Amino acid sequence: MLKKQTVWLLTMLSLLIVLSVYYMTSPNGDELAFINDNPEENGTSTAAGDSDGSGDSGSGEEGEKDVTTEPANVDELFASIRMQTMDQRSEAKTRLEEIVASSSTSTDEKNEAVNQIELMEQYASKETILEDSIIAEKNYEEVLVRAEEGHVQITVKSDKMTAQEANSIMQMAADEFAGANVDVKYIPQK
Repeated sequence: MLKKQTVWLLTMLSLLIVLSVYYMTSPNGDELAFINDNPEENGTSTAAGDSDGSGDSGSGEEGEKDVTTEPANVDELFASIRMQTMDQRSEAKTRLEEIVASSSTSTDEKNEAVNQIELMEQYASKETILEDSIIAEKNYEEVLVRAEEGHVQITVKSDKMTAQEANSIMQMAADEFAGANVDVKYIPQK
């Protein structure tokens, strides 16, 4: 088994390479986005730069509470969320591998840790499969799927989405993640 330092170093190097390639190939390297998932606002996500009607005519102080003032780039947002999810899963996997490798843990604890590692890998694989399937079938530019126990959140880069398209995506997610609650959102393209 690899040492912790070696695994950490390889993870950081791969992260550095992925980010470098992404920023070199990205057309707008200085744009960031913020999604407001507050359902009390208007029930939808708002991207920075979009007018959501909250404080735009005033001093701007109220609007700054909900959204950033920088222009949105959905591709960078999706990449950032993916990297964050990968980092969280990598940290969790490292902790679980330590439990498996430890001589002081019981067999039941080791088996539970192995099961959790396998579950995380299954989620990551299913997320990728579902993203690719939605892009291929629905012709969206970008799709982000995030899955956790019993819940799947799908965000699509699209100017509009009909209820029929959302239902179709929910059915695809239900086929891949049996029994999970599915949320489908869309973020307008800029």
